[in-house]
Amino acid sequence: MASTPAPSGSPSTTTDRPELRIGVQGLPPVLDPDQVLSNVGTRVTYSMFDYLIERDFRSGTTAGTGFELIPMVAREWQRIDDLTIEFRLRDDVRFHHGQPLTAQDVVFTFQRLLDNPPDALLEAKSYFSTVQGVEAVDEYTVRFTTLYPDPVFEKRISSWGGWLLPKDYYEEVGLDGFALRPVGTGPYRLVEFQPDDHLTLEAFDEYFGGLPTARRIIFRVIPEIQARVTALANGEVDIITNVPPDQVPVLQQISGVEVRSVPLANCHVLRYNCNRPELRDKRVRQALNLAIDRKLLVDTLWGGQALLTRGFQFEDWGPLYNPDRPYLPYDPDRARALLAEAGYAGQTIRYNVKPGYYTLGVEAAQAIVEMWKAVGINAEVQLIDWADLPKEERVVGSWSNSNYLADPEGAFWNRWGKEQATQRDWWTPENPRFNELGDQQRRTLDQNFRYRAFQEMLDIWEDEAPGTVLYIPIEHYGVRMGIEWTPYSFYYMDLRPDNLKF
Repeated sequence: MASTPAPSGSPSTTTDRPELRIGVQGLPPVLDPDQVLSNVGTRVTYSMFDYLIERDFRSGTTAGTGFELIPMVAREWQRIDDLTIEFRLRDDVRFHHGQPLTAQDVVFTFQRLLDNPPDALLEAKSYFSTVQGVEAVDEYTVRFTTLYPDPVFEKRISSWGGWLLPKDYYEEVGLDGFALRPVGTGPYRLVEFQPDDHLTLEAFDEYFGGLPTARRIIFRVIPEIQARVTALANGEVDIITNVPPDQVPVLQQISGVEVRSVPLANCHVLRYNCNRPELRDKRVRQALNLAIDRKLLVDTLWGGQALLTRGFQFEDWGPLYNPDRPYLPYDPDRARALLAEAGYAGQTIRYNVKPGYYTLGVEAAQAIVEMWKAVGINAEVQLIDWADLPKEERVVGSWSNSNYLADPEGAFWNRWGKEQATQRDWWTPENPRFNELGDQQRRTLDQNFRYRAFQEMLDIWEDEAPGTVLYIPIEHYGVRMGIEWTPYSFYYMDLRPDNLKF
């Protein structure tokens, strides 16, 4: 159990504000936002921490999907030149322990990631690998310099790894202390945390973005979906997450409850350990991909609501999206031929999936294994998260890749590029062109070049088959009527005053 120090001063009266209870399938093991870059992590840390600038999800044509960048802790920002970006901070932002946020805190936040961070922060560091330095110009001005022109720097600063931390408090408690007793500037501060049971937050009434509308937020762990639905129906919780399509009609029959849905900026994928002898030949991996009938998965598991993709692409890549790229093929006959060419001899291929983590993750795994068996692959489902296995025992793992920058740099390169765990541990591209193009596209503001580079990279990725895209899921929430709250295309639960009303 962990709690944080109380803020200085007397908080406003909260008795006239309701408590919000949220039933979730799980909580992260710690609350340092840079250590829990995951669905369950960012869901809860989003209301505890702030960015310099933020993505306005509600600016899109579909609720919860916009990508306009707007001020947050920074009042304004500008590019001084192709390598230099300056941010002017608000002067009324305070951390939960009462201290004001200044430029020194911003510098510390990013230096923590850039200066030889521990393993727990390496993923967060990778999102800022283009940054050369960050400095405080004065008390409320911060200047970033990049190693080369970064076409998506403003998007980086508004997403994963960009949450602002207090220099003084962090240096007092250290990495492990901060992980369990974090302090941010968000609208809610930590009261109590038991990772396998609940997380309790309370309103931080000194929040610069306005008085929080709930006096307290309780995230309650309810792993089974039927139990979450029952808790919502009984009034034990006010919102439930990760509702699969077959439970939507059930929720629609419950008085006082409605379903709110949004297509996720995320795709469910498979990741292959290409170092395993049974997967070393890319023809076997290609066969695995060709044997998957993605449309059947979408129609039968998702009721036709999940979205098929034209390769590893998201439409909100804008000018970098290729609407003419073909959908990933389903060709079981070709799969059988490739297996024969590769000399596949019936080695067992295990599909690891963590129960309850991804919506319909187990059901998809079971269906895919049957598709593999149909083309002659000896496959089985193993109900354990691939991350919980020794590296040498991992074969096929369920995964998801978030489109966190609305750009292939974030959605694709920052998952499969040379600085990522995928290439460090599971796949070494046979074609060096993949990494060459990946480096080149992030060093130029020329969007036409970037478009061509990513299309060629996708061709290489599909040929080498270190994994595959399944589909883009639709996320459903059950919500008690009377709660005005918009779900976002990320797993963020935005509980700030302008997105939560009763």
